[in-house]
Amino acid sequence: MITYLTLFATMFFWGGTFIAGRMLSTSVPPASAAFLRFTIASAALILLNRATKGKLPSPTGRQWLLLILLGLTGVFSYNIFFFTGLHYITAGRASLIIATTPLVIAVFAAVFLGEQLTPRRLFGVLLSLVGAVIVITNGHPGMALKLGFGPGEKALLGCVVSWSLYSLLGRAVLSTMSPMAAVCYSSIIGTLLLLVPAIHEGLLNRLFSLSMKDWGSLLYLGLFGTAIGFSWYYRGIKKVGAMRAGIFINLVPFFALLLAWIILNETVHPIVLGGGILVLTGVALTNFSRAKAGGK
Repeated sequence: MITYLTLFATMFFWGGTFIAGRMLSTSVPPASAAFLRFTIASAALILLNRATKGKLPSPTGRQWLLLILLGLTGVFSYNIFFFTGLHYITAGRASLIIATTPLVIAVFAAVFLGEQLTPRRLFGVLLSLVGAVIVITNGHPGMALKLGFGPGEKALLGCVVSWSLYSLLGRAVLSTMSPMAAVCYSSIIGTLLLLVPAIHEGLLNRLFSLSMKDWGSLLYLGLFGTAIGFSWYYRGIKKVGAMRAGIFINLVPFFALLLAWIILNETVHPIVLGGGILVLTGVALTNFSRAKAGGK
């Protein structure tokens, strides 16, 4: 139960990252925003590991290879694509594309990890996707077909592939390393990879011109969106598998719109609640089917 509650809370935090990321994208370039986000996250994760474990474990050669791949996919490429996409399109449009992530994870997990993709589980994933589309389009799913496909949409597709790979690679790392240690190392590696493009964007000059709102967005992204969110998500993958943890991602658009309504006063139609119920039903079907089959 605790695993599901933390996954639920993680999706709430990630819903807020679309708002914070959108606000930040107007004043900070992609690589610089991502570098600052993960610098904050890495510092927090190091402190958390020291407080809970005493010190970080020393990875083996194979673990280093996997951790570098995690840094490349879940930190470096995902965030370059994420902030680039939000520079061109709205948070709602971005979350529409991100909503396909659980389906991609489910297919990849079945093909590469041998996780069983039963008809019931597939139906749960698709039902959750339909609910997410209703939420994101505010009850007008036909809008999704009328919008064009430009550089922002292409960047967000990069997010989907990057995060799917990050989720699957994480399963291999978590067999020999704690979720917090894995996230900490991948965050540090990703931060180092982001340093060069961030400097190229003029990071050092921008540091002194960031507003309090910019720093607030970065702190939220670094602490809640990354240090806490990534650790809880990886703990979920370790406990229930990539497919079952990944399906929760379709709750992110619901929380994103809810927070946009609360914080930004954006209009949200009542049918969005119906979409949210479909997402929750899909999550329940996907997880119940695994439990029925004898999963964790």
